[in-house]
Amino acid sequence: MIAVCCLAFASACTRSNRGTVAAAWVPKAAAAYLDDRTAWWMAWNGAARDHGTFCISCHTALPYALARPALRSTLAEQGLSPNERKLLDNVVKRVRLWNEIGPYYSDQGYDPKATESRGTEAVLNALILARYDSERGQLGPDTRAALRNMWALQQTSGTNAGSWGWLQFDAEPWEASDSAYYGASLAALAAGVAPGNYAGSPETQNALALLRGYLQRKSADQSTMNRTFLLWASTKLPGLLDREQQDAVIEEVLARQQADGGWRLASIAWRWRGWTVQSLLGMWFREDGTPLEGKSDGVATGLITFVLEEAGVPRENVQLRRGLSWLISNQNTAEGFWPASSVNRRKSKTSDTGRFMSDAATAYAVLALTAQQASVGPLADE
Repeated sequence: MIAVCCLAFASACTRSNRGTVAAAWVPKAAAAYLDDRTAWWMAWNGAARDHGTFCISCHTALPYALARPALRSTLAEQGLSPNERKLLDNVVKRVRLWNEIGPYYSDQGYDPKATESRGTEAVLNALILARYDSERGQLGPDTRAALRNMWALQQTSGTNAGSWGWLQFDAEPWEASDSAYYGASLAALAAGVAPGNYAGSPETQNALALLRGYLQRKSADQSTMNRTFLLWASTKLPGLLDREQQDAVIEEVLARQQADGGWRLASIAWRWRGWTVQSLLGMWFREDGTPLEGKSDGVATGLITFVLEEAGVPRENVQLRRGLSWLISNQNTAEGFWPASSVNRRKSKTSDTGRFMSDAATAYAVLALTAQQASVGPLADE
């Protein structure tokens, strides 16, 4: 039984505390926003790479690949959207040209960006292709190749054995000094969602043992954000967390919920180190000195709500319901997106680069809301 009753106020909530659920969210608008933003990313000079390809970003391209298929049933679509096909073709091309195509970034002096690029890309390629193969229930040759590339770059010795080199640009939550843990969680997710009992195959066991060891060994030192990705991975790959450990992460996540029912990225993106000046400044100011908003955002709320669903938190759980209600109530229905902004540097929310976090927020919100609809139908107060 999931230990989600530790917060006394949750069990004491009245009907009015559940919040009024908005009439609906607009899947068609969300799909249009995601398609438009991914089309822009694929054509943007800043994303262009070797051999006429583009890089896969953790804020726009990866969330799109994870979330866009979830809209297919809701929108009664019969196949891949054009942008999904273009993104998959790009990933497959880079996998097939792996030994000759250039990395996302070259080394910069003593900064090993090529190694970080290769590790990051290998994991993202494998996850995207495994995600799509899981729909048809068969592991394709390109996905097998992508997974081989991923395991070939896994570190096998030292304190970080089991993980991958990961891009670091001092940008939380996906390209920072602690983001290798996020990357390893994505690798576990890739292995777990790959069809055909891939994770049970003999050739993966040594690599998976290293991966499980790293994720378990480093878990206590991670931010709530990273532990949320670990929880997600544990729902797909057996042996990462036992039930008690999963419940501990769930309790940690629920304890960070805000009064409005959502979650705030700045409160979960960094490891909490107690009441220090550094911790307090990190929660309320960006590195450029601009103040962070105190309200909930779509990245944290969408991701957490979705992962709680994946982890088996029951629909009746008050805090889960409030998270779903926040998502339904906070979509910009005219443009389709959910709001979020960078926790690193202040950017215009209407610029293309300023929308990166809203891209991720929209994808994770879509995952949460389509998962909820698929399991129990539209959310409503009983």
